[in-house]
Amino acid sequence: MLARLGALTATLLGLTLLAFFLIRLAPGDPVSLLVGERGADAQQLEAAKHALGLDQPLARQYGSFVARALHGDLGQSIVSGRPVAAELGERWPATIELVLAAVALALALGIPAGVWAAVRRGSVADHLVNTVALVGYSMPVFWLGLLLILLLSVQLGLTPVSGRLGVEFEVPPVTGLLLVDALLPAVRERHGLAALGSALQHLLLPALTLAVMPMAVFARMTRASMLEVLGEDFIRAAWARGLSRRRVIWVHALRNALLPVITVGGLFFVSAAVAGSILVESLFGWPGLGSYLVGSVQARDYPVIQGAIVVVGLLVLATNAAVEGLYRAANPRLRG
Repeated sequence: MLARLGALTATLLGLTLLAFFLIRLAPGDPVSLLVGERGADAQQLEAAKHALGLDQPLARQYGSFVARALHGDLGQSIVSGRPVAAELGERWPATIELVLAAVALALALGIPAGVWAAVRRGSVADHLVNTVALVGYSMPVFWLGLLLILLLSVQLGLTPVSGRLGVEFEVPPVTGLLLVDALLPAVRERHGLAALGSALQHLLLPALTLAVMPMAVFARMTRASMLEVLGEDFIRAAWARGLSRRRVIWVHALRNALLPVITVGGLFFVSAAVAGSILVESLFGWPGLGSYLVGSVQARDYPVIQGAIVVVGLLVLATNAAVEGLYRAANPRLRG
């Protein structure tokens, strides 16, 4: 327990160091970007830096950042002047909704495909699943997104290209999750289920783009894990007891094969929120943490970048803990 607490403390410390110093290695600073185009002289630049505390030694700036963060204060955005925590709070539900939808799609399609390929090893179906998974894993997210836009939006007209909701709908941000807020009584009384349909249409394309890579990973891992489990003695014993094919494959074999998939799913949740969603949100104009972070990096908005990295890091730690709990729950040998 003490070792785990020490590792957690060291991880958080390293995270704050990265969040603080990494952006400062890039050329330029937020003050120069904000007032440089207006022809401000050196004295005005120094006055602006002093007002923002950027003229202090880096060690003092870092200590102030950590002290405020420990009290839940992530500072104020240099660009907007608003509290960073408030702006992150407005943005994170959109990213969470996108990532959850992508993970749900990846699990719903990837795991059955992997099971299907494993029980038909060497068949045309097996080769088809492996080929599609290899293509999906290898294709860059931004290229796949462009192809899906051309096919589903431009050619077929099935989905919108950007945004989260049609302009004709008004959904108050109660939870920030549009699929949930669109079901609130006041919204349903005004729009019926049309707002929910619009939210689903806007969500489908970015979620599908984000889901293709993990879908391929889940399919390949499920297939490999199922092939290993199907050769175990307890599976042969289940066949010998005369259990149905469906029960042997989908209950006994799949339950044990899912152990590594649980780990991959949890890690993907984080990687998608950090990496994939940045590209997807920028491509589809999705107003989440990813697009917000891209704009903040371009503006050198130090407090926003620091706060976003810390929040994402805490999400990583929380997800790892949740994955470990799920793994222990699914594997009786680790309980106790």
